[in-house]
Amino acid sequence: MKILSIQSAVAYGHVGNSAAVFPLQRIGVEVLPVYTVNFSNHTGYGAWRGPLIAPDDVREVITGIEERGVFGQIDAILSGYQGGEGIGDVIIEAVARVKAANPAALYACDPVMGNAKSGCFVAPAIPVLLREKVVPVADIITPNQFELGFLTDTEPDTLESTLASVDLAHAMGPRTVLVTSVERPDREEGTIEMLAADEHGAWIVQTPHLPMKANGSGDVTAALFTAHYVETGSAKTALERTASSVYDLLKATLESGERELLLVEAQEFYANPQMQFTARQVR
Repeated sequence: MKILSIQSAVAYGHVGNSAAVFPLQRIGVEVLPVYTVNFSNHTGYGAWRGPLIAPDDVREVITGIEERGVFGQIDAILSGYQGGEGIGDVIIEAVARVKAANPAALYACDPVMGNAKSGCFVAPAIPVLLREKVVPVADIITPNQFELGFLTDTEPDTLESTLASVDLAHAMGPRTVLVTSVERPDREEGTIEMLAADEHGAWIVQTPHLPMKANGSGDVTAALFTAHYVETGSAKTALERTASSVYDLLKATLESGERELLLVEAQEFYANPQMQFTARQVR
């Protein structure tokens, strides 16, 4: 499997491609990483160094890959946080060109905008760009519950309202929706859930809620789910594998006391998920 991953990169820590690439490689995926920024560390520290990469320069890198004749071999395109408006157009163009070479290729978009606790933390134009231009060309989207609400102009909280919002997201274009950080009032205390839905049904998986904020965990989640979904064609299997791997990664990080994900130390959890969580079909 080959995945073209257009995301940010940091030297210290693990977000964007610096979170997605290694787990994908560890499960046997050939990754073609294209960087949209090259920062010293993620911006959550409040200070960082390094350049934003101009959209035209990102486009040049993608064109160079195309000139090697590999677009026909790419199984999926993956994108995450979009720091500036111009990157969205570059990604949309890349998706069209890859799909022209391989119509079976899937585009997975993690529509990063914010979360329920912090609100939106991207430039004001980005959510609108994602909703109106990027998400409609995606095959897979991986929003959290907050982002799903923004995309669909709804307020999902219960299982029923979340499924209704997922239906609205399907109507925008994506055939597969993974909703992360699902928090419904009637869930078991001390738990958190993820929900995946496609044309075959919808499944929800519940894990213990770990008391931590882990920058980059969403990037790992989107990457692993995309790869497992492309490989198996099963939203349920992809959901269970992803939940298992990401939970064990987060648990190991929490127990270590480190701020940054123990991405390398947790590699066996990607290669051999323990499959300790079973997804329940809800539709």
